[in-house]
Amino acid sequence: MAAEIVQLELLAQIDDVVRRLQCAAGRPSAWEPLQHAHSVLQRLLQRVDPLRLRVDAPLVVATFGGTGVGKSSLVNALIGEDVATVGRQRPTTIAPTLLAHPETDLTAYPLPWEELTVVRRDVPLLRDLLLLDCPDPDTSETEEAGTNLARLHRILPACDVLLYVSSQQKYRSAKVSEELAHAAETCKLIFVQTHADQDADIREDWRRQLAPAYQIAEMFFVDSRKAIAEQQAGMRPSGEIGRLLDLLFRELSAAQRVRIRRGNLFGVVQATLDRINTELAEHAPTVKQLETVLQAQRQSLTTRLSTRLQDELLVSRGLWERRVMGQIAQLWGFSPFALVLRAYYSQASLLASWTLMRAQSSAQLALWGAVHGTRWLASRRQESTGEDQVERLAALQLSDAELREAQIVIEGYTRAAKLDRAAADLKLSTLKQSAAEAEDEFWAFARQRLDAAILQTARQRSGLLARIGYEIVFAILPIYLLVRIGKNFFYDSWFLEKPLLESHFYIPAALFLGLWTLLMLALFTARLRGGLKRSVQQLAEELAQSKLAAGLFPQLDEHCRDYTRDTDEFRRLAAQVATVREQVHEVPGLSGLRPPLRLAP
Repeated sequence: MAAEIVQLELLAQIDDVVRRLQCAAGRPSAWEPLQHAHSVLQRLLQRVDPLRLRVDAPLVVATFGGTGVGKSSLVNALIGEDVATVGRQRPTTIAPTLLAHPETDLTAYPLPWEELTVVRRDVPLLRDLLLLDCPDPDTSETEEAGTNLARLHRILPACDVLLYVSSQQKYRSAKVSEELAHAAETCKLIFVQTHADQDADIREDWRRQLAPAYQIAEMFFVDSRKAIAEQQAGMRPSGEIGRLLDLLFRELSAAQRVRIRRGNLFGVVQATLDRINTELAEHAPTVKQLETVLQAQRQSLTTRLSTRLQDELLVSRGLWERRVMGQIAQLWGFSPFALVLRAYYSQASLLASWTLMRAQSSAQLALWGAVHGTRWLASRRQESTGEDQVERLAALQLSDAELREAQIVIEGYTRAAKLDRAAADLKLSTLKQSAAEAEDEFWAFARQRLDAAILQTARQRSGLLARIGYEIVFAILPIYLLVRIGKNFFYDSWFLEKPLLESHFYIPAALFLGLWTLLMLALFTARLRGGLKRSVQQLAEELAQSKLAAGLFPQLDEHCRDYTRDTDEFRRLAAQVATVREQVHEVPGLSGLRPPLRLAP
């Protein structure tokens, strides 16, 4: 039961990786590097699916090596009879031979059956594996139809373990080593030196040559002719080939199939993802440059638009100042200085009420109506101008020259980043449409933010400390005058019988009180004007950013986000596969490629 649970967990890990690969491969992208990566993933899935489906089927063990190294002789020695044609110097393995047990179902294996010779033998070794005598990789330089190299490339994706067979004369073959490096990405390896009856033992030198790229468990030095003779005499093969048979029986048994196949599957997936991540990393600087230029262009255009918005807003600064002062007067209530602010804010209404009360004839009433009607119309016209100005903010656009300049700069970086399809869409009309598409929404947002900015400025300039300070400073002169007048009336005139203060005191006192009030109003309005200007600057920048929030190049921004998302997904997937591979215990006696050094995701 425990073994079945472990096997189910292994299969679940494989299914999870395959599912994520399918999602990544099916995601569309405008980037050429990502399109290539998705194509590579689709080809990888074509290889992974058959391997996943036959994860519990007998392993395919193939002999691999150059011409005349004794591959066919080794196959015969392992089986114990002559089933493969043997040749010493010339290539004899043209039609590959597959040795299988009579009870083995071959339908699950994606092999080119029309090019194989299938031989069934009831021998113990073939109960847990298929033995395949591969074509020679060094008899043709190009992969043309009908060549040994083409046959080999169609066979290798279905192989699980390679018996890499070499000899004293062939172990340094560059062509064979090149093909082995590709094949080892999806297979475990067993290194075998043949011709032990006549060649010197070169395994140590061979190991040193392979060590930089491969993790080597064991190497075997076999005499295939002696092994066949021993088996035909009814004896068990002795020496190195006996150890090789023990390894095949022990480590390639049914209990090890899932481990080996999972290691092979994750090996090819990791190799593919590492190659994809390497290519994407090489391309990443151009994408980063495009993102930087997009941000710089957005910042430049935002700065220009912010300056224009600020100029438009400051035209009606007086209107905003009165609205802020009205808000402050409402927040402060009916304290002395708040009453002064209310009087200053409502001076027109107070003057109108005073002149109305002073009117004594119909002509004066008509004149009052004409004067204050004109003043009311002027006030309404100013407010209307302010409202129209807010509406003009929405229609404020960048010039064609500015848009064209941004287009030229971005187009060059877009083509350098291999985003030609998006570069072709960078037309001036498209940019103008992108710059104007949010006009109605921006107008409503601008009105809302203007009201909020006025209220925020009023609250910032009417804090408790500021209010106490203005009230105390303003109250110094009125309190002094009240104390002086009260002392003269209640104490000096009653108890000391001194005369009351005359007009020569009250006139200067009223004059100085008016000047003191005007001074306090000037200080308050100056401080309010400075705060309002800063608020207008911040508001203009915020409005400009909101108008260009999506940027003039929203599709390019979206493509950059897609590129970052996909590359991050590839790195996470590679890290997951590497973690799973680390959890797979190496099968003793089997060799393989060294895992590449990889940066943290």
